[in-house]
Amino acid sequence: MNNHEIDYQIIGDDMQFVEVELDPGETVVAEAGSLMMMDDHIHMETVFGDGSSQAGGLMDKLIGAGKRVLTGESLFMTMFTNEGSGKKHVSFASPYPGKIIPMDLSELDGKIICQKDAFLAAAKGVSVGIEFQRKLGTGFFGGEGFIMQKLEGDGMAFVHAGGTIHQKTLEPGETLKIDTGCLVAMTRDVDYDVEFVRGVKTALFGGEGLFFATLRGPGTVWVQSLPFSRLASRVFAAMPAGGGSKDEGGIGGLFNIFSDR
Repeated sequence: MNNHEIDYQIIGDDMQFVEVELDPGETVVAEAGSLMMMDDHIHMETVFGDGSSQAGGLMDKLIGAGKRVLTGESLFMTMFTNEGSGKKHVSFASPYPGKIIPMDLSELDGKIICQKDAFLAAAKGVSVGIEFQRKLGTGFFGGEGFIMQKLEGDGMAFVHAGGTIHQKTLEPGETLKIDTGCLVAMTRDVDYDVEFVRGVKTALFGGEGLFFATLRGPGTVWVQSLPFSRLASRVFAAMPAGGGSKDEGGIGGLFNIFSDR
C-alpha cells in the first residue's frame, strides 16, 4: 500500500460532511477551504499540487500545481497530519447540497475519472491529476470541457456531487445515455463520448441541451440528479432584474413596483 489507510464516517443527509479518523502519523489531503472542524494536535500544511509526492523538486511541484489550475481548482491543497499520540478526527464539508461518495481506489482498478470540481479529500498518496479527452467532440461539447479530473492510487478518496447519486454498473457493450452535466465519475474502462441530439425540434425546444453523454461499458458510472450548474441557472433565472428585492410579492413588492416608476 502506497497510500495512508484512513477510517471515515459520513454524517448527514443532504448537507453531508465526512469525518476522517487519523492514527498517529497519518495524513489526509483536502481541497483548500473544505475544512469543517478538527481535533487538537492535528497539523495543517498548505502544499502545491496534491501532496502525493513532496520528495520531488520545485519544478515537479509547479507542474502538479499547474495541472490543478487546468482543472479549475486552486493552486494549493491542505494536508492534515495527526501529530498526537492517539486517534484524532478531522471533518470536511461538501460545498453545496448533495452526497459525498467514498471510493476505495484499490477496489476500482486504481483510477477514477471525475468531473473537475468533484474531489473533496483523500488519503495522502492519492494523486489528483488531469485526464485529457481524446476526442475533440467530447472535449468541446461534453459539459466538463476538454479536461476532466483523475484520481489515482490505492487509498480512499471522497468526491461530492449534487442531489441524489446513482451508481450503475455497465456490462461489456452496454450503453447509457445521460445529460452531460449529470456525469460525476466513471472507472477507467468506460468509453465516454458525446452525441448531438437528433431532430431539430428536439434540439431547439426540448429543454435538455444540444448534446448528451454516451457511456459504454464495461465499468462503473456515478450519476448525479442535480448538477450544480443546473441549480445555479435556476436560481439566477428566478432572481428579479436589477438585483431583486427582499420582498417577494405581497404589499412590500407592490410598493417597490410603484417606487421604481
